[in-house]
Amino acid sequence: MVQELVVALVAAASAGVVYVAAAAKIVKQYERGVVLRLGRLRNDVRGPGFTMVLPGIERLHKVNMQIVTMPVPAQDGITRDNVTVRVDAVIYFKVVDAASAVVEVEDYQFAVSQMAQTSLRSIIGKSDLDDLLSNREKLNQGLELMIDSPAVGWGVQIDRVEIKDVSLPETMKRSMARQAEADRERRARVINADAELQASKKLAEAAKQMSSQPAALQLRLLQTVVAVAAEKNSTLVLPFPVELLRFLERAQQPVSTQQQAQLQTQPQPEQQQSQPPQQPPVTPAPAPAPTPSGPARVTRSKPLARH
Repeated sequence: MVQELVVALVAAASAGVVYVAAAAKIVKQYERGVVLRLGRLRNDVRGPGFTMVLPGIERLHKVNMQIVTMPVPAQDGITRDNVTVRVDAVIYFKVVDAASAVVEVEDYQFAVSQMAQTSLRSIIGKSDLDDLLSNREKLNQGLELMIDSPAVGWGVQIDRVEIKDVSLPETMKRSMARQAEADRERRARVINADAELQASKKLAEAAKQMSSQPAALQLRLLQTVVAVAAEKNSTLVLPFPVELLRFLERAQQPVSTQQQAQLQTQPQPEQQQSQPPQQPPVTPAPAPAPTPSGPARVTRSKPLARH
């Protein structure tokens, strides 16, 4: 009898332990527990910590209250200016009402994902290509508003929506690259022309200043020679001095009429000087040939009188 009583007590204790184990639930800090008793929602939402439910009668649903990061799959669409694009985004949301997230919608994460994809396609169709590329902040706000409106009734709050990437066709990329290149070339030409204008003004001022001091031009020439000579991989050719060029320029100018008259009035130096009269050359008379019959005579010719 005592043994049967002990067995009954042990069985009851075991059943109690099993019941407590089945009824005991632990809710984590970032979770909330929603209890359904016989299919009906209990008003009290269980907080974090240890809690008890009636096995078979009550059912506890744990809802994560953390911020969920969900990528939105890339969506193909046509913009308002008829450009085919492919846009993907990312959405950040969290549950603020655990009871509504369990009761009002079957799977709130799937519902938010589908709503985000639909809203993203709608935003693509209402926007221009330039807005998708440069005005994303405004599009993000509009996309967040479109998703947050139905999600409020699900107990979900949309924190932020960001468009990650906009994929363009290759033809559109090449067209945009040519447009950007042409724009940069136009700006480069304008800047170059402006620089040439400023440089011409400065050069004109420098030339005006150097014209008052002729030596300044020669010094500038020497500075240019020194600057060129610093590069030892080139051959330096020195030009003619400026003074020599000016001298040659003055030499080529025609003589004025007044200078010609002055030259004519000046006495001309004698070109030919008087020469003494030339004396005829003295030619000696030929000596007579000796005869064989007698001794030879030596005869002296008289010198010719000088005229």
